[in-house]
Amino acid sequence: MRYEKVCKGKFIERPNRFVAKVEIEGKTETVHVKNTGRCKELLVPGAEVYLEDYLGRMGTRKLRYSLIAVRKGNLLINMDSQAPNYVVEEALKEEKIRIPGMGKLTCIKREKTLGDSRFDFYLEDENGKKGWLEVKGVTLEDHGIARFPDAPTERGKKHIKGLADAVDLGYTSVAVFVIQMKGVKSFEPNDSTHKAFGDALREATEHGVTVLAYDCKVTPDSLEIDERVKIEKIEKSC
Repeated sequence: MRYEKVCKGKFIERPNRFVAKVEIEGKTETVHVKNTGRCKELLVPGAEVYLEDYLGRMGTRKLRYSLIAVRKGNLLINMDSQAPNYVVEEALKEEKIRIPGMGKLTCIKREKTLGDSRFDFYLEDENGKKGWLEVKGVTLEDHGIARFPDAPTERGKKHIKGLADAVDLGYTSVAVFVIQMKGVKSFEPNDSTHKAFGDALREATEHGVTVLAYDCKVTPDSLEIDERVKIEKIEKSC
Protein backbone atom coordinates (compact mmCIF):
# COMPACT_ATOMS: atom_id res chain seq x y z
CA MET A 1 0.00 0.00 0.00
CA ARG A 2 1.08 3.55 -0.64
CA TYR A 3 0.39 6.89 1.00
CA GLU A 4 -0.01 10.20 -0.77
CA LYS A 5 1.90 13.44 -0.05
CA VAL A 6 4.15 12.26 2.79
CA CYS A 7 6.27 14.74 4.70
CA LYS A 8 8.76 14.57 7.58
CA GLY A 9 8.41 16.07 11.06
CA LYS A 10 9.76 16.00 14.60
CA PHE A 11 7.64 14.55 17.38
CA ILE A 12 6.99 16.86 20.35
CA GLU A 13 4.30 15.30 22.54
CA ARG A 14 1.11 13.24 22.55
CA PRO A 15 -1.64 14.91 24.58
CA ASN A 16 -3.96 11.92 24.14
CA ARG A 17 -4.32 8.67 22.19
CA PHE A 18 -5.70 10.35 19.11
CA VAL A 19 -3.49 13.39 18.49
CA ALA A 20 0.12 14.49 18.74
CA LYS A 21 2.07 17.71 18.49
CA VAL A 22 4.64 17.58 15.68
CA GLU A 23 7.03 20.18 14.33
CA ILE A 24 6.68 20.40 10.54
CA GLU A 25 8.85 22.89 8.67
CA GLY A 26 9.41 24.91 11.84
CA LYS A 27 5.72 25.08 12.79
CA THR A 28 3.98 23.12 15.54
CA GLU A 29 1.00 21.19 14.16
CA THR A 30 -1.66 19.09 15.87
CA VAL A 31 -1.84 15.81 13.92
CA HIS A 32 -3.97 12.68 13.96
CA VAL A 33 -2.21 9.55 15.28
CA LYS A 34 -3.27 6.46 13.30
CA ASN A 35 -2.62 4.16 16.25
CA THR A 36 -4.39 4.32 19.62
CA GLY A 37 -1.87 1.96 21.26
CA ARG A 38 0.70 3.18 23.76
CA CYS A 39 3.69 3.29 21.36
CA LYS A 40 5.62 4.89 24.20
CA GLU A 41 8.94 3.47 23.01
CA LEU A 42 8.36 5.01 19.57
CA LEU A 43 6.84 8.41 20.21
CA VAL A 44 9.60 10.06 22.20
CA PRO A 45 10.42 13.78 22.05
CA GLY A 46 12.59 14.59 19.05
CA ALA A 47 11.79 11.38 17.15
CA GLU A 48 11.73 11.67 13.36
CA VAL A 49 8.21 10.96 12.17
CA TYR A 50 6.45 10.79 8.81
CA LEU A 51 3.00 12.12 8.09
CA GLU A 52 0.44 11.94 5.32
CA ASP A 53 -0.69 15.40 4.23
CA TYR A 54 -4.38 15.62 3.31
CA LEU A 55 -4.32 19.19 2.02
CA GLY A 56 -6.66 19.40 -0.97
CA ARG A 57 -8.54 16.23 0.01
CA MET A 58 -9.70 16.96 3.53
CA GLY A 59 -13.32 15.89 3.14
CA THR A 60 -14.74 15.76 6.68
CA ARG A 61 -11.29 15.66 8.30
CA LYS A 62 -10.49 18.22 10.99
CA LEU A 63 -6.71 17.72 11.01
CA ARG A 64 -4.52 18.15 7.95
CA TYR A 65 -1.90 15.52 8.86
CA SER A 66 -1.91 11.88 10.00
CA LEU A 67 1.16 10.36 11.65
CA ILE A 68 1.99 7.08 9.90
CA ALA A 69 5.62 6.15 10.62
CA VAL A 70 8.47 6.82 13.02
CA ARG A 71 12.19 6.23 13.00
CA LYS A 72 13.60 4.33 15.99
CA GLY A 73 17.36 4.16 15.70
CA ASN A 74 18.07 2.42 12.38
CA LEU A 75 14.52 1.10 12.09
CA LEU A 76 11.74 2.78 10.15
CA ILE A 77 8.49 1.59 11.72
CA ASN A 78 5.07 2.01 10.20
CA MET A 79 2.60 2.60 13.05
CA ASP A 80 -0.64 2.96 11.09
CA SER A 81 -2.95 0.46 12.80
CA GLN A 82 -5.15 0.18 9.69
CA ALA A 83 -2.26 -0.68 7.36
CA PRO A 84 -1.73 -4.37 8.33
CA ASN A 85 -5.17 -5.38 7.03
CA TYR A 86 -4.55 -3.64 3.72
CA VAL A 87 -1.15 -5.27 3.17
CA VAL A 88 -2.44 -8.71 4.19
CA GLU A 89 -5.27 -8.41 1.68
CA GLU A 90 -2.76 -7.43 -1.02
CA ALA A 91 -0.50 -10.36 -0.06
CA LEU A 92 -3.38 -12.86 -0.09
CA LYS A 93 -4.48 -11.74 -3.54
CA GLU A 94 -0.90 -11.85 -4.85
CA GLU A 95 -0.30 -15.23 -3.11
CA LYS A 96 2.59 -13.85 -1.08
CA ILE A 97 0.74 -15.28 1.92
CA ARG A 98 -0.41 -18.86 1.44
CA ILE A 99 -2.74 -20.37 4.00
CA PRO A 100 -1.62 -23.82 5.25
CA GLY A 101 -4.34 -26.37 4.58
CA MET A 102 -6.00 -24.27 1.90
CA GLY A 103 -5.53 -24.12 -1.86
CA LYS A 104 -5.78 -21.14 -4.19
CA LEU A 105 -8.14 -18.60 -2.65
CA THR A 106 -11.26 -17.77 -4.62
CA CYS A 107 -12.98 -15.60 -2.00
CA ILE A 108 -11.45 -13.00 0.31
CA LYS A 109 -13.95 -10.93 2.29
CA ARG A 110 -13.18 -8.27 4.90
CA GLU A 111 -14.80 -7.89 8.33
CA LYS A 112 -17.10 -10.90 8.56
CA THR A 113 -18.82 -12.37 11.63
CA LEU A 114 -18.98 -15.91 13.01
CA GLY A 115 -21.11 -16.26 16.13
CA ASP A 116 -20.07 -13.46 18.47
CA SER A 117 -16.65 -13.05 16.83
CA ARG A 118 -15.89 -10.55 14.09
CA PHE A 119 -12.76 -11.48 12.15
CA ASP A 120 -10.67 -9.47 9.72
CA PHE A 121 -11.08 -11.93 6.82
CA TYR A 122 -13.31 -14.76 5.67
CA LEU A 123 -11.67 -17.05 3.09
CA GLU A 124 -12.69 -19.77 0.66
CA ASP A 125 -10.43 -21.78 -1.62
CA GLU A 126 -10.87 -23.53 -4.97
CA ASN A 127 -11.87 -26.76 -3.22
CA GLY A 128 -14.59 -25.16 -1.11
CA LYS A 129 -12.49 -25.11 2.06
CA LYS A 130 -13.50 -22.20 4.32
CA GLY A 131 -11.40 -20.26 6.77
CA TRP A 132 -11.09 -17.28 9.07
CA LEU A 133 -8.10 -15.00 9.45
CA GLU A 134 -7.29 -12.41 12.08
CA VAL A 135 -4.56 -9.79 11.61
CA LYS A 136 -2.51 -8.15 14.37
CA GLY A 137 -0.12 -5.30 13.68
CA VAL A 138 3.18 -5.34 15.57
CA THR A 139 5.18 -2.18 16.30
CA LEU A 140 7.01 -3.24 19.47
CA GLU A 141 10.65 -4.29 18.99
CA ASP A 142 13.39 -4.98 21.54
CA HIS A 143 16.89 -6.03 20.50
CA GLY A 144 15.67 -7.61 17.27
CA ILE A 145 12.66 -9.37 18.79
CA ALA A 146 9.17 -8.26 17.80
CA ARG A 147 6.45 -8.69 20.42
CA PHE A 148 2.68 -8.38 20.66
CA PRO A 149 0.82 -6.83 22.40
CA ASP A 150 2.37 -3.59 23.66
CA ALA A 151 -0.52 -3.22 26.14
CA PRO A 152 -3.07 -5.65 27.63
CA THR A 153 -5.71 -6.56 25.04
CA GLU A 154 -8.80 -8.44 26.12
CA ARG A 155 -10.20 -7.86 22.62
CA GLY A 156 -7.14 -9.53 21.08
CA LYS A 157 -7.47 -12.49 23.45
CA LYS A 158 -11.13 -12.87 22.48
CA HIS A 159 -10.18 -12.92 18.77
CA ILE A 160 -7.66 -15.71 19.35
CA LYS A 161 -10.16 -17.78 21.33
CA GLY A 162 -12.71 -17.19 18.56
CA LEU A 163 -10.28 -18.65 16.02
CA ALA A 164 -9.94 -21.77 18.17
CA ASP A 165 -13.73 -22.07 18.36
CA ALA A 166 -13.89 -21.86 14.56
CA VAL A 167 -11.57 -24.87 14.28
CA ASP A 168 -14.17 -26.89 16.21
CA LEU A 169 -16.72 -25.95 13.54
CA GLY A 170 -14.50 -27.32 10.77
CA TYR A 171 -12.93 -24.10 9.55
CA THR A 172 -9.28 -23.30 8.91
CA SER A 173 -8.21 -20.61 11.38
CA VAL A 174 -5.17 -18.37 11.01
CA ALA A 175 -3.64 -15.53 13.03
CA VAL A 176 -1.21 -13.34 11.09
CA PHE A 177 1.11 -11.00 12.95
CA VAL A 178 2.28 -8.20 10.65
CA ILE A 179 5.56 -6.78 11.93
CA GLN A 180 5.49 -3.23 10.62
CA MET A 181 9.24 -2.99 10.14
CA LYS A 182 12.22 -4.81 8.63
CA GLY A 183 15.18 -6.25 10.47
CA VAL A 184 13.75 -8.33 13.33
CA LYS A 185 15.07 -11.82 14.10
CA SER A 186 11.92 -13.35 15.59
CA PHE A 187 8.43 -12.76 16.94
CA GLU A 188 6.96 -13.83 20.27
CA PRO A 189 3.92 -13.07 22.44
CA ASN A 190 4.62 -10.35 24.97
CA ASP A 191 4.02 -12.37 28.14
CA SER A 192 5.50 -9.68 30.39
CA THR A 193 2.75 -7.28 29.29
CA HIS A 194 -0.24 -9.64 28.88
CA LYS A 195 0.48 -13.27 29.69
CA ALA A 196 -3.20 -14.16 29.25
CA PHE A 197 -2.93 -13.24 25.57
CA GLY A 198 0.20 -15.39 25.19
CA ASP A 199 -1.52 -18.28 26.94
CA ALA A 200 -4.55 -17.92 24.66
CA LEU A 201 -2.24 -18.00 21.63
CA ARG A 202 -0.48 -21.13 22.88
CA GLU A 203 -3.77 -22.87 23.57
CA ALA A 204 -5.06 -21.88 20.13
CA THR A 205 -2.04 -23.40 18.37
CA GLU A 206 -2.58 -26.65 20.26
CA HIS A 207 -6.20 -26.46 19.14
CA GLY A 208 -5.20 -26.24 15.47
CA VAL A 209 -4.97 -22.51 14.81
CA THR A 210 -2.11 -21.62 12.47
CA VAL A 211 0.05 -18.68 13.60
CA LEU A 212 2.14 -16.80 11.04
CA ALA A 213 4.40 -13.76 11.32
CA TYR A 214 5.70 -11.59 8.47
CA ASP A 215 7.95 -8.57 8.42
CA CYS A 216 7.44 -5.68 6.02
CA LYS A 217 9.32 -3.50 3.61
CA VAL A 218 8.79 0.01 4.94
CA THR A 219 9.42 3.37 3.31
CA PRO A 220 8.06 6.75 4.42
CA ASP A 221 5.23 6.40 1.89
CA SER A 222 4.66 2.64 1.59
CA LEU A 223 4.22 -0.67 3.41
CA GLU A 224 4.51 -4.14 1.87
CA ILE A 225 4.49 -7.68 3.30
CA ASP A 226 7.90 -9.25 2.81
CA GLU A 227 9.27 -12.37 4.56
CA ARG A 228 8.15 -14.98 7.09
CA VAL A 229 9.61 -14.43 10.55
CA LYS A 230 10.46 -17.16 13.05
CA ILE A 231 7.97 -17.46 15.91
CA GLU A 232 9.14 -18.23 19.45
CA LYS A 233 7.42 -19.07 22.74
CA ILE A 234 4.11 -20.34 21.40
CA GLU A 235 4.70 -23.92 22.51
CA LYS A 236 2.71 -24.52 25.68
CA SER A 237 5.01 -25.10 28.63
CA CYS A 238 4.54 -28.16 30.85
